[in-house]
Amino acid sequence: MTQENNKPAVWSCNEWDPLEEVIVGSVEGATVPEYDDVALQSIMPDHAANFFKEHGGKPFPSEMTDSASAELDILADTLKSLGVKVRRPDKMDFSKEYVTPWWKSKGLYAAMPRDVMMVIGDTIVEAPMAWRSRYFEIYAFRNLIQEYFKGGAKWLSAPKPSMNDAFYNDTYNSDEPYKDGVKQFVISENEVAFDAADFFRCGKDIFVQKSNVTNQMGIDWVARQIGTDYKIHEVEFGDPHPMHIDTTVLPLAPGKLLINPTWVKKIPEIFKDWEILVAPEPTKLGDSGMYFSSDWLTMNMLSVNEKQVILDEQETPLIEALKSWGFEPITIPFRNFYAFGGSVHCATADIRRRGELKSYF
Repeated sequence: MTQENNKPAVWSCNEWDPLEEVIVGSVEGATVPEYDDVALQSIMPDHAANFFKEHGGKPFPSEMTDSASAELDILADTLKSLGVKVRRPDKMDFSKEYVTPWWKSKGLYAAMPRDVMMVIGDTIVEAPMAWRSRYFEIYAFRNLIQEYFKGGAKWLSAPKPSMNDAFYNDTYNSDEPYKDGVKQFVISENEVAFDAADFFRCGKDIFVQKSNVTNQMGIDWVARQIGTDYKIHEVEFGDPHPMHIDTTVLPLAPGKLLINPTWVKKIPEIFKDWEILVAPEPTKLGDSGMYFSSDWLTMNMLSVNEKQVILDEQETPLIEALKSWGFEPITIPFRNFYAFGGSVHCATADIRRRGELKSYF
C-alpha cells in the first residue's frame, strides 16, 4: 500500500532530490538537560556551563521557545509554499522524569527530527540516541512513523543502549580530546549507539563519522541492516568534539560538497571529482545562545532540490557564496532556533524526495 497518488510512503536516497514530504521539529515542552550529564558536557562550549547549571531540569525559558517556535512555523510555511507536504511531531511533556534500572532523567525536546531518524530508500531507520535526556524522544514521532509503516514503508529501530555508567568512558576529558594522536569519545563500544545526524546520504554511498554520540557498534549495526545496495564510508575530520556531521560537511547537489574549512583539512578521496564549496566564516554569533554547538551551524541548510536551499537570513556571506555557486538561496529568520543546537537541516527530516537510487561516484 502507498500514500496519495500512488507515491511511496517513504522514499529518499540523498540530500538534494526534489523534496515532497518532510517532518519539521517542535520546541514545545523543551526541557534543559541536567548539567551533570557527562554526554552533554563532552560537547558543551565552556561559556554554556552557567546556563545549564541555572536551568538544568527546568523548561527552556519561554522567550527562547516562543521565538524558536515562531521560526519553525515560518520554516514549515515556507516549505508548504514550495509544494512540500509538512508534518509535525506530537506534543510531549519533556519535563516529566523517567527512571530506568540504572539512572533517572528528564527529556529534552522534539526539535531535531534529523537526529532521531533517517530515511534510506524506502526504510525509516530509528536511531537509539546516546543522551539519557533523549531516550524517549522518538515517541513524539512514533505516530508518524507508524502511519508511514502502515503505508508500506520499512521500519528499522536500533536497540537502545542501557546508558548505564559503563556506557560512558569515565576517563574521557573534553579538555584532552586526543591521546597519542587518537581522537577520544565519551561513549564506549559495549553497546550500539548512533544519532542519525552523524550520517549523510549520496545515493548508494552513505557517509558517517564516529562521534560523542555515534560509536563503531552503531556504524556496524547500520551497515549490516540496510542491505547490499548501499556502502557505508567512515570519515573523520578535525572537530575535536564531534557530534553530528552536518556542520562539518554537507552535500548540496550532485558533485557539490559544502565544507567547514576549520575542521576539514583533507577531503576524502572519494570526493576527488566533486566541486568543493568552502563555507565562508560564519557571521559572528559569539557566546550568546550557543549552548550546544559552534558558530558553524550557519552552514546547516536544507536542500529543497538541486538549486534551492533554505538557510538563515542573517548569513549574508554564505548567501552570496551560494548564489555565486549557482544555487537559489531561500532565506528565513532562524537565528533564535540556534540556541537549541541546530539550524534548518537539523530541524527537518526528509520523508520523501522524488528521484531514484543511483551512484554519484
